Amino acid sequence: MFVGIKNIMKLNKKPNISIIGMGYVGLPLAVEFKKHFDVVGFDIDKKRINNLKNGIDNNKQFSKREIKSKKLQFTNNQLNLSNTNIFIITVPTPLKKNNKPDLKPMIDATKMVGKYINKNTIIVYESTVFPGCTEEICAPILKKISKLNINEDFFLGYSPERINVGDKIHTLKNIKKIVSGSNKIIAKYLSKIYGKIINAGIYIASNIKVAEAAKVIENSQRDLNIAFVNELAKIFYKLKIDTHDVLKAAETKWNFAPYKPGLVGGHCISVDPYYLTFKAKKIGLNPKVILAGRKTNDNMASYVATRFHSQMKNRFGKIKNKKILILGLTFKENCPDIRNSKVFNVFNILKKLNYKINIHDPLVDINSIDKKYKKYFVKKLKKNNYEGALLLVPHKIFLKKWRFYKSYFKKNMLIFDLKNKLKTKDLSLKL
Repeated sequence: MFVGIKNIMKLNKKPNISIIGMGYVGLPLAVEFKKHFDVVGFDIDKKRINNLKNGIDNNKQFSKREIKSKKLQFTNNQLNLSNTNIFIITVPTPLKKNNKPDLKPMIDATKMVGKYINKNTIIVYESTVFPGCTEEICAPILKKISKLNINEDFFLGYSPERINVGDKIHTLKNIKKIVSGSNKIIAKYLSKIYGKIINAGIYIASNIKVAEAAKVIENSQRDLNIAFVNELAKIFYKLKIDTHDVLKAAETKWNFAPYKPGLVGGHCISVDPYYLTFKAKKIGLNPKVILAGRKTNDNMASYVATRFHSQMKNRFGKIKNKKILILGLTFKENCPDIRNSKVFNVFNILKKLNYKINIHDPLVDINSIDKKYKKYFVKKLKKNNYEGALLLVPHKIFLKKWRFYKSYFKKNMLIFDLKNKLKTKDLSLKL
């Protein structure tokens, strides 16, 4: 059995690191780790790998200069994983249609890695999961395929990702990193490895389950806070009170948490609570508060569409074939990520109400959009063409060029300024 951190530090003083998944989480790790170690960046998406080999990051996180390096090899060939000491798995953990965890990408990655682990290999998971997933689901798979024993031949770690997509301030280096291991020796070793690339510091969790739980509650807490202000927005609308004025006043107290109402999509906040509630139900608990927050936020797309439709009817009477424009398709502003964007939900509802809809988002690659929506996506807009608009994702480009965008609307137009970002006297709605 492995007896001390000095042994593994000696064996893996300069480890070869393979990162599985070159998305929003994996690529930043690869870019930083290559400054200290030899790194393999693996992804099953051949197109993604070819682009990265040419220095092209379609997620717009990194430039060619930041990506290209002799220390960083991009590949979709499993054989290039054979010399790895440390595997870091950063694959997606999405939901199924019934809102239950979809662990297939993680299980597939685990099976693949299991074929290439040797003595003293460490497998670290960064994907968001429910507490117990790493040790109860992944570890047995690794053992079965490798025919090696955990904490004797190979070791596990869990270090939850905290990437904030589109945030240029809270980058990987500037966010405190939680690490944990299948024993204290591995946890300490991983703290040294991650410490090479994290400026904000390392927090060593007492065990893997604690680290898994810490991650899943971070976004569950945000989800609940946003659900609270979304419910407030509905109440204050009925009371004819400006929600944003109320929040601005309340924020003058030092301990009031500043959350804003809106659509809650993306790959974290709208997903992670379901991972936690899934595990809770497995152990016989019924997590009412967490699921109530999810229900509130999931229903916001319908609320936004209904509010907009009601005002359009008041202004124009018949709305059949009225031309409207949706500005913004991503799940949050100033990033190209459309994963689980609730803008699609708003679109679907309004389409059934017989509006003629265009979608415009200069940050989105049309090839990333499902063919169902591609025909509604427009790059070039016609002037004086729309009776209504919904600014659902207030990218900086929209706000900076709003006078320019106004030329696409008719004089009597109605706009839903979802996040109250426009300084305009136009006929507008907001949450």
